Amino acid sequence: MPIPADTPSHYRQDRLRQLRAFCFTAEAGSISRAAGRLSVTQPSVSLQIQALERELGITLLERRGPRIRLTPDGEALYAEAHRLVEAIDGLAERFGEGNRPLDSGRLDIGAGESSTLYLLPPILEPFMAEHPHVEVRLHHLSVGELMEALRQDQVDFAVGAILDMPDELRYRAIYAYGLSLITPPDHPLARRDVITMRDLAGQDYITPPREMTTWRLIDLVFQQHAVRYHVRLEVGSWEAVKRYVGLGFGIAIVSNVCLTEATPDVAVRSLPEVFPKRTYGAMSRRGRFLSPQARRFLEMMRPDFFDAEDLPSGLRD
Repeated sequence: MPIPADTPSHYRQDRLRQLRAFCFTAEAGSISRAAGRLSVTQPSVSLQIQALERELGITLLERRGPRIRLTPDGEALYAEAHRLVEAIDGLAERFGEGNRPLDSGRLDIGAGESSTLYLLPPILEPFMAEHPHVEVRLHHLSVGELMEALRQDQVDFAVGAILDMPDELRYRAIYAYGLSLITPPDHPLARRDVITMRDLAGQDYITPPREMTTWRLIDLVFQQHAVRYHVRLEVGSWEAVKRYVGLGFGIAIVSNVCLTEATPDVAVRSLPEVFPKRTYGAMSRRGRFLSPQARRFLEMMRPDFFDAEDLPSGLRD
């Protein structure tokens, strides 16, 4: 039901608080997390949502243990309301940014190692040439540090590959890369045209830190196919992995993102199709207003980046 023009202003303010509480809860998948983000109590968030349900005459949320999910009416309301809440909450920042030209200000980007070394340079070069007075800060962070930096608004957005995306963050895939096996040139597998899962068993592997997303995925595939392997050496980066493989310490499975240029001293072989591709994309906190500088950079990465808005992950079957 539309709000009459003569409705008292405090009612409109209450409606905005109700919609904000509902949208934050939908994005977080939890009333407690929404309360923390709003800096209010859990009962306050629950009361705001209940009041909204009474006024609209619909049920917005279903509880499933400690988590919640949206009803069909809840999904429909979120699709309409979240842009409104984001627009109102971003007014001050939007007009503050709007008073400065695009070719000024600062851009903070969070990124993991692969993104820092291989994905961002081809975009940073034309962006910085086009906007020479924008101060760009590139924060090289681990996966956990990226998530925290996004939650605390320490970066405008982050670029990377994530297996477990929290509901309060928005993700848009931009790139997709497969995986390859790399070996020393004189290794027996370097002479194989076709690599099987049996070939990969019992080998000595050089790996990046185990918390890295790509290695977690590789380990999962090995577990699913009962492939036993031995980690002979763990090193701190993909460049170090390639270096130690070339020195003959063992073999490795790496993302093709780090093989985009000629890789000397190693042989590269295709892997069985059971190894899925990895997507790399951009992440930002839901509800955060993106500056003109951030939007321009993301559009340079993917021209249709802002063409579609998705529901929070986990709210669709």
